[in-house]
Amino acid sequence: MVGSVGGVPIRVATWNVNSLKARLGRVEEWLATVEPDVCCLQETKLSDDAFPAMTFQAMGYESVHVGQGRWNGVAILSRLPISDVVTGFGPGIESDPEARLLWARCGPIRVASLYAPNGRSLDSEHYEYKLSWYERLLEALHRHENADDALVLCGDFNIAPDDRDVYDPDEFVGSTHVSEPERAVFRRLLEWGLVDVFREHYDAPGLFSWWDYRAGNFHKGKGMRIDLVLASRPVAERSTAVLIDRNARKGKQPSDHAPVVADFDLEQERTAP
Repeated sequence: MVGSVGGVPIRVATWNVNSLKARLGRVEEWLATVEPDVCCLQETKLSDDAFPAMTFQAMGYESVHVGQGRWNGVAILSRLPISDVVTGFGPGIESDPEARLLWARCGPIRVASLYAPNGRSLDSEHYEYKLSWYERLLEALHRHENADDALVLCGDFNIAPDDRDVYDPDEFVGSTHVSEPERAVFRRLLEWGLVDVFREHYDAPGLFSWWDYRAGNFHKGKGMRIDLVLASRPVAERSTAVLIDRNARKGKQPSDHAPVVADFDLEQERTAP
């Protein structure tokens, strides 16, 4: 359960880095500047033995990672003690062949780093896989988690929750990320007890976390909000700030995603320096 009022701030971040090998320097610089207590990474595109755990340890972060080389890969970095690590959907649920989901307890909160399937097109088997993947995620929540506990799911959900989260809804008709089945399964995450923390602070449209590399879409404002921080209600009620760090999308060789950073006022026990 979440601690009583009067806790210490915890900063939680999520970032699809689109190849940690290509962007490790940028990630190091960003961590040193923003100083999240917990940072979930997606699309590391590394095998476990290639993951730079020592680099992050030198910065004060414990880390866990599940990868498969050139594709996918998720990690959790934490300045709080890490325990109770689970890869995938957990016991009793059909396992997934791809490295897309990782859970860990980080101090007082249970955290998941997830990279949902893209889906590609509505007539694709990849789309069916995406919906099946979400069904198993929901099953994992019902079997293994409690909506009254301190829980945060971070990552690239590859779903734009509503029309505010795409630059032009008409441009996305018949596309993945906005289809009714995808949005319906996302609503079921909220019905289970999760809260889209960003929307607790901002109602406005046009606030995005991903922009295609092509055609200068970042500078044209043609993006989607698909990188999310979902928290159980007891945690969401103690969120103090959230932002999408557009500056991290700028500069030389950026990821096509921007980090999302959320601050919470929760009790915590820090690792001794």
